[in-house]
Amino acid sequence: MAKRPPDIPALFINRFQVDRSAPFRRHLNRLEVEIGREDYRHLKKVELLPESPTDAQFEAMEEITSRLLDTTQNDYNRALLQRLGIRVYLDVPRYAVYYRLTDRTLRFTAVWRRKVLQRFFRAEPREDTGWQSAAPALGEFQVRFLPDRSGGVLLFRHRTGVSPLLTATHGAYDPHSLDVALFFLRTGKGASAVINLGFSGREPLTDENLEKLKKWGIPLNPSNIDVIYPYVDATGHPFCYKLEEGLARYASLLGEGRPDLILDIHGCVGTDPEDVRLLVGLGGHPPYCRLSELGRSERHGDIVHLIPGSLLRHGLSLLRDISEEICVQFCETSGRCYHFYLLGGLQLMGRFIDPRRDVESLLPGEERTYLPADNIRWLPGARGNALQRVEARKLRKDLRCLHVEIPTAVRRRIALKLREMEITDSLEASSL
Repeated sequence: MAKRPPDIPALFINRFQVDRSAPFRRHLNRLEVEIGREDYRHLKKVELLPESPTDAQFEAMEEITSRLLDTTQNDYNRALLQRLGIRVYLDVPRYAVYYRLTDRTLRFTAVWRRKVLQRFFRAEPREDTGWQSAAPALGEFQVRFLPDRSGGVLLFRHRTGVSPLLTATHGAYDPHSLDVALFFLRTGKGASAVINLGFSGREPLTDENLEKLKKWGIPLNPSNIDVIYPYVDATGHPFCYKLEEGLARYASLLGEGRPDLILDIHGCVGTDPEDVRLLVGLGGHPPYCRLSELGRSERHGDIVHLIPGSLLRHGLSLLRDISEEICVQFCETSGRCYHFYLLGGLQLMGRFIDPRRDVESLLPGEERTYLPADNIRWLPGARGNALQRVEARKLRKDLRCLHVEIPTAVRRRIALKLREMEITDSLEASSL
């Protein structure tokens, strides 16, 4: 029987060839690295170990060499691993990756994950921690670490309930997404949260790390999938789906009751570095969202007015002070979609969109869609939270999922606000 290829989302698929004379040139992540100036220095660290682990230590790890060779879209990196005879191992509990060469060993460490865990547990737990106080960072919340085979998950809950629920599928990939989630919790925009502590396939190596590899004679190309942390499991299933597919389990662990509103937090670049427009997606693929489900609407020629129902209105009100510019996008069918602008009274005004006619790719060869007429990103083209909405309906049929894309400039501003809050708390505590 032929081996079934991994079911990797189209957004992550891009076959390309690397110039062997310039192996460190970026082929993907151009939008984030070159346009958005995203800072990935906090994600990973690479080091050349003074002594290689013993055979017994490697045997205790999971060898992922064949998995990476099967799933990488970068033929240059695949050939490099094969030519140098590199065997790759994953230390699952520590979420560290080892490149074992014949004469030395490299280690990639998920620095961001380590710092997050130490922030809340003062250590790096390897087992389920159970519920613990999240003080002082989130004094009225409890926090819990759940291990898995791809970095684990962080859960937060408030003593008063679980809704709204925040989810951050790409916690490590979108810089400041954790800061956004913590800010939302602190300011009452969420009563619980589920945050992925693993990588999801698009996290690039920084230039600083690349210079180290170049010096050591390991010229990896920094394009995704970056042939370091595995993007798919041993059966070829993407790890990035774990929050959506595990939604029922996480909701049960958060406590009694079920959320009626989910804010699914993501980071985006926008169409330029200063873009501050929040995008709220209600679905671009089945199960489709119907305009009639969202509130009361009226059509005046090509213009559509929508007065949101209570759940959508509540979700938009929580986002209102994050940015004064918010757009709502969704599809009723593959060819009948909507693009709305949020007005001052939490009403929506917009128009019909035909993706076959009105949508283009922001970057040639990549599924990074936008509306040229508005110079704004088009969210439904990326299958925004379709799987989450499928699982959400199993929890309760009226659960509303808002896929919230927050531009770089806004996330940086929120991160600064969070730091100001933490400094104020520290000063007040020290004066008691």
